[in-house]
Amino acid sequence: RSLVGSEMCIRDRSFEVRAMTIVEDLSLEEKLTILADGAKYDVACTSSGVDRKGKKGMTGNTAACGICHSFSADGRCVSLLKILYTNECIYDCKYCVNRKSNDTLRTSFTPEEVCELTMQFYRRNYIEGLFLSSGIRNNPTATMEEIYIALKLLREQYHFNGYIHVKAIPGADPQVIEMVGYLADRMSTNIELPTADGLRELAPNKTRQTILTPLRQIQNRIGEGYSGIHRIGMQGGKNLITRNEDRYTLMERQNNGLIIPPKGQKRFVPAGQSTQMIVGATSENDYQILSVAQALYKQFDLRRVFYSAYIALNDDSDLPAVGTKPPLLREHRLYQADWLLRFYGFEAGELLTEDRPNFNVYLDPKCEWALRHLELFPVEVNQASYAMLLRVPGIGVKSARRIVMARRTAKLTFDGLKRIGVVLKRAHYFITCSGRMLYRTKVEEDYITRRILELDHKKNWELDYDITFRQLSLFQDMGMEEVS
Repeated sequence: RSLVGSEMCIRDRSFEVRAMTIVEDLSLEEKLTILADGAKYDVACTSSGVDRKGKKGMTGNTAACGICHSFSADGRCVSLLKILYTNECIYDCKYCVNRKSNDTLRTSFTPEEVCELTMQFYRRNYIEGLFLSSGIRNNPTATMEEIYIALKLLREQYHFNGYIHVKAIPGADPQVIEMVGYLADRMSTNIELPTADGLRELAPNKTRQTILTPLRQIQNRIGEGYSGIHRIGMQGGKNLITRNEDRYTLMERQNNGLIIPPKGQKRFVPAGQSTQMIVGATSENDYQILSVAQALYKQFDLRRVFYSAYIALNDDSDLPAVGTKPPLLREHRLYQADWLLRFYGFEAGELLTEDRPNFNVYLDPKCEWALRHLELFPVEVNQASYAMLLRVPGIGVKSARRIVMARRTAKLTFDGLKRIGVVLKRAHYFITCSGRMLYRTKVEEDYITRRILELDHKKNWELDYDITFRQLSLFQDMGMEEVS
């Protein structure tokens, strides 16, 4: 059946739909419709960060250049199979579409269903990896145990060797998170909101400390490396996973406090960890958000911080009104600024200050910084340091490296810069070649700002109104008819 047919089937059934109405007898396709839609608010536009070749007897591989991506119906770039394990949740976070007080249909996968979906989509060449998040059913530890079982089966019984990104659930037993870390390539724990005040206001069941605990645990475990057997603090000798079937008893608590990694797994979360912050649900400014991101990178060795423009779906006095346009352009500027922190040597305090706490959404952050520091420009590309070249709008990391290498043997010209990959229509306001600018240009903030805004107007408008090119997703036929 088509997904449209599945949705009609769900509506036509004689359920009494109210908050936390849990339905157990849905087909796998109907569950997929619900739980894939519920997962689209988790951002996962990320490369794998690992290079694992195919193995005899196993299915799939993970290339260092990254896994395949698609776009969900709301335009977000996502891993192709991106699902919730369950949309049931005991928490009532005001910003979340799956909060327990919402009047919505609830369901859950079983571990076997997660494995079946992953393998079937992979065999059809739809996916190269799995992104698995979840609501919290019963309690954090019980839900994390279910996810562990699913990943264990997928790796060992179904021999799936592809990329897996899984969400760590704050408050779950550290030993369960430890075990999941040997099965996943990347783990992430959502910060959710930039400040503790925002978290108290919108997510009263969560605390900053509860969220930071698994971040620190994963960081420490990645840093320790692999020793074959890992000692952890625990008591007793009972099974950690308690299920009726013997095959679910896959790892045991030992009296001496040892955890034995799953067979064949030698690295803990090899692609590192990431987190996500919601932008626009609370009143934090860009400076606060970027400062938090910088602190997370420095203190927790994160691979990525993701920013998610808040989509107003819940009617609540503490949130933007339903129908409010998501701040997509602001989200885009935060991603650009994040890139500057990670690869261009900038600090949050250079890009923003308490007196200027928000980005101009119509200028990219690097241009905005350069326009505020015109006393440093123009720079001579044949003499400027690599660090200074990185601060020139229109010059990226690759082109800066190429400039440094090329000028060892020859004087660079503007034609040469263009061939190297420098975006001259942006960079020519800020550079000289052999003491000359490309055009006679006034080095004045207002003049250059107007010219750059003219260049970026169309792109900014498309971002602001979510007018983007879309790739086919798994859940849309994009209006195409079957050809016989």
